[in-house]
Amino acid sequence: TTLKGALARAGHLQAALESRNVHPEVLKYCRAELLEENYFHAVLEATKGVAQRIRDMSGLGSDGADLVNTAFSGKSPILTFSSLETETDKSEQRGFSNLLIGLFGAIRNPVAHAPKISWPMSELDALDIMTFISFVHRKLDGAVKI
Repeated sequence: TTLKGALARAGHLQAALESRNVHPEVLKYCRAELLEENYFHAVLEATKGVAQRIRDMSGLGSDGADLVNTAFSGKSPILTFSSLETETDKSEQRGFSNLLIGLFGAIRNPVAHAPKISWPMSELDALDIMTFISFVHRKLDGAVKI
């Protein structure tokens, strides 16, 4: 309710995220929601940021599983993390695609389609999800467009 209270709250959240060394791309999309302690929408915005980054990197316009499948899967992916010459390389590529599809299906879609009161989001859950999203962004840092 006061500027001092908002700064204290923001400092607490900032410290929690900094202690997890969260990727800057996570915060890029949800600073305002975190300041308001609106974890439900912070998670939604951070997850939408992953999709936007994949679109920016790949040049695709789709979303969700379609975006991931076109960008990372199949015989001719647009984005890769390696040469895809070994079975290990191919397995990592498939696994990362599955993680992304899971992120959109298990986190983004319920938050995007369920009312906030039906899908409670604690600070701890939000921080865990954002830490996972941070991992995704760190992997995307190493992706190359073919």
